[in-house]
Amino acid sequence: MSDVIHNSSATSTASGRTERSATASKTYAAFLVIGLLLLLIAPAFLYPIFLMKLLCFALFACAFNLLLGYTGLLSFGHATFFGGAAYFTAHVVKEWGFPPEIGILVGAAGAAFLGLIMGFFAIRRQGIYFAMITLALSQMFFFFCLQASFTHGEDGIQSVPRGHLFGFIDLANTTNMYYFVLGVFLIGMIVIWRFINSPFGMILKSIRENEQRAISLGYSVARYKLGAFVMSAALAGLAGGTKALVFQFATLTDVGWQMSGEVILMTLLGGIGTLIGPIFGAGLVVTLQNYLATSQFPVTIITGVVFMICVLLFRRGIIGEFYASRLGRKLGFEHRR
Repeated sequence: MSDVIHNSSATSTASGRTERSATASKTYAAFLVIGLLLLLIAPAFLYPIFLMKLLCFALFACAFNLLLGYTGLLSFGHATFFGGAAYFTAHVVKEWGFPPEIGILVGAAGAAFLGLIMGFFAIRRQGIYFAMITLALSQMFFFFCLQASFTHGEDGIQSVPRGHLFGFIDLANTTNMYYFVLGVFLIGMIVIWRFINSPFGMILKSIRENEQRAISLGYSVARYKLGAFVMSAALAGLAGGTKALVFQFATLTDVGWQMSGEVILMTLLGGIGTLIGPIFGAGLVVTLQNYLATSQFPVTIITGVVFMICVLLFRRGIIGEFYASRLGRKLGFEHRR
C-alpha cells in the first residue's frame, strides 16, 4: 500500500512539474511575441538613437551575465572586449573600407581573441583574485589604446561611416540602422539562449554550483571556463562593434574601467542568472542616463541611489525577485532562469 501511495505521489509531482513547465513555455512565448512586436514598432514612438543604444548595452549586459550568472566568474575587465571591438570595427570600416557587417564580425573576432588571451591568465585564479587580474589586464589594454597610433589617443576614431549593409541597404538612414541593430541584438540573444541551454551550458552551471564536484566527474573545468570567457568576450565585442557604428565613433570611454562597472551594475539591477534580467537592468540605467543628462540632477548619484534601493529591496535583482515571487513560481519561471 505504501508503495502505491509513493508511486501516486511521485506521479502527481511529475505531472505538476510538467504542467508548470508547459505554463512557463506558453508565458515565455507570449512575452517574446509581445516584446518583439514592441521592438518593431518602437521607433515610431521613441528616439531611434536611444533605442539603439539600449539594445547595444542590453546585449553587452547579457554577454557579461553569461560569464557571471551562468559560470560564476566576476570580471572587472569586460570593457576591454566592448571597447576593443568598437576600435577594431571603427578602424577597419573607416580606414580599410570594410562593409559594416564585416566590420562588426572583425570586432567580435578581435574581442574573442582578447578574451582568449585574458582568460588564459585569469582563469588560473578564483574569486577576488580572478576579478583583480581581469581589472589589471583591462587597464593594460586601456593604456595601450591611449598610446596606439590607430586609436588616435584621446581623440578616438571619429566620423566612422555606417556604409551600406550587404552593399545596398543604406545605414545612414536611421530607420534602416535601427532594424540592423535590432537584428544583431536578436542574433546575439539567440546565441546566448542556445549556449546556456546546451550541454556545455549545463556543465557551466554545475561548475558554478559546485566546482569540485564537476572536477570529480572528470570535466576539464579550466577549459570550460575559458570557453565561456571567450564566448562572453565575443558577444560583448558584437555589442561594442555595433555601438561604434551607431554613434560613429570609438573612444577611450569604451575601454575605461567605468564601463566595466556600468555593465556589472546593469546585470545586478536586472538579476544575475536570468536571461532577460540584464536587458531590464540595461534599459533602466540607459533610460536614467538619457533622461537625466540634460537635467540638474547628477546622473551618477541618482543611479547610485537606485542601485542601493534595488540591493536593499531586490537581493536577486528586479527580474530575479519576480521569478522567486509567488506569481513567478506559479508561472513556472523559477525553473526557466
